[in-house]
Formats: sequence, C-alpha cells, structure tokens
Amino acid sequence: MDNEIFEKAMLTVKNRRNAAIAENERRIDEINKKIPQLREINDTIFNTGKELIRIISENREADIPAKIEQLKKYNTDIQSMSRQILIQYGYPPDYLDMHYTCPVCKDTGYSGTSYCECFKKLCGKLTADNLNKNTNLILSSFDTFSLSYYTDEAYDVMKRIFNYTQEYAYNFTEHSENILMTGGTGLGKTHLSLAIANEVLKKGCPVVYDSIINILRNIEKEHFSYEHSSAVIDSIMNAGLLIIDDLGTEYQTNFYSSTIYNILDSRINYNLPTIISTNLSYNEIKRRYEPRVASRLLTKYRLLSFMGKDVRLTIKKQQSKLSSQF
Repeated sequence: MDNEIFEKAMLTVKNRRNAAIAENERRIDEINKKIPQLREINDTIFNTGKELIRIISENREADIPAKIEQLKKYNTDIQSMSRQILIQYGYPPDYLDMHYTCPVCKDTGYSGTSYCECFKKLCGKLTADNLNKNTNLILSSFDTFSLSYYTDEAYDVMKRIFNYTQEYAYNFTEHSENILMTGGTGLGKTHLSLAIANEVLKKGCPVVYDSIINILRNIEKEHFSYEHSSAVIDSIMNAGLLIIDDLGTEYQTNFYSSTIYNILDSRINYNLPTIISTNLSYNEIKRRYEPRVASRLLTKYRLLSFMGKDVRLTIKKQQSKLSSQF
C-alpha cells in the first residue's frame, strides 16, 4: 500500500474517531445540564465498570463469576433506566452512546489484527481520487449529451445507445455487465462513459477512469519502483466501476499485453463491471490482441457500436460558420 495513501487514510480515520468522541462529550454535557439525575446514573454505570475491572484484575474475591454476573446485570438495569429517562425527555435511547462512523473497528482502522473493511475501502477511494484528479469527470452528463448531431440510421442507433447507457447508470450495481464501446473519434464514447461515471459516483461507488495509456504507465511505474507498491493496481482491480478510455492506443509490449489481460480476466472473475472505449473495429480488435484478450473483449462485454460523424468537427464547423457571419 502506498505510504502517502496509507497515512492520509489513517489521518481520516483518526479524525473520524476524534469527532465521534467530541460529539459524545458534547451530548453528555448537554444531558447533564438538562437532566441532572442522569449524571448520577452515568456515574453509577462508570463506577460499576471500574468495579468489574478491579474484581478481574485482583482475582481475590470469592465466587468471582457470580459477582461479575451480578454487576453486569446491575449495570444493564441501570443503562435501561437511563435510556427510558432519555425517551421521556424526547431523546433517542442511544443518544449517549458513542456513534462511530464504523461500528466494527470503532474508527481505528483495525478489526482484530487486520485492516478493517472500511479502511480498505477508504484507501481504495483515495487511490481512485488520485487517479481521477486530472480527469474532467464533472464536464460530461446525460443532460449535456445531444442527439441532434446524428441523422438517419446513426440517430436511431445512438438513441438506443443513449437510452441504454442512461438505464445502465441509473440502475447500476457492482455486478452490472461490462460494456465495450467501439466507433470512430468524436462520436460520444467518452462523453457517455463519463456520464455513467458521474451517476455511479453519486451512488457512493468508487470509480476509476483513465486512458489505457495512463493506466498502464502508472502500473508500470508502480511495478518497477523501489517501493514495490500495489496501490494503483489494487485500486484498478477492486474499483466498483473501472472505465478504460482509448484502448488500442497503447504501445504493444509484453508487459502491457499481460497487464491488460490480467485486468480483464481478474475483473471478470470478480464479477466487477468494466467499461472500455476504443476506436478499433471488431476485426481490428481480433487482429491487434492475442486470442485470450480478444475473446474476453468480444464475448464478455456488451458491444455498443457508435455511429455518425465526428461531433467535435461538426461543432467546430458550426462555430466557424457562425463566427464568419459577424
């Protein structure tokens, strides 16, 4: 795990724990002022806990198990009384309980001797945020996608693709199907994949989006670094949704080929969705990639074949024509 990511995650967890403790102390102070009798009850609960610790540590009392059970029952009865009083005054019964962000690890980052699942997810999100920091995720949405640039057969095809990607995004789960977007440049592949990313992010699901070139370079840099970190590859393999742009523009090397295969194969085995866009056609994919890669792309992904004219060029021509009129 990358040291910077680890330290940032630990700081986040620590801040969560400090915030929970501070909020609990604030609530206790509030209740002590509004309901004075609860202060005596809470002091009794605290002293019962101290007595339990004394009996266990000193180990001198006769019939220790019976005394422990007696104190536990007394403590439970007192806590029940405290909750009933809170309810009477209009508070929720757990108002004085400690409310951690993660009740499993109590905002420590550890569950037993291992990292808590909440900490692992936090590290994954921070790594994904780091990978996505240079991506204009917020610039594309379904609202800003226009079908007016497509005509005839291309319009019908793109309308079906637009409707499908919208439904995919709105009903997304971490086990949604894989998508392979093919077609020439400027047809909306990047726009719609980013629109999906935005909707999935709203659901709180971690998304990793980048071009195949940047992904492979980051993995290569990590793989051959002195630290031998695995933060990038872990984030890519475990992301709730992975979106790879411009497949086919990468250099063809043994390391890159094996890495692409490992990404595709691992995410298929984990049943995690991946969206890939490429300018390559069906036959070009078969010619460029080894059979095991091509087979996964062409059989394990829903194929969306984009049609039409380059939208970016169409917009540029319209803008040039408009400016020439002034």
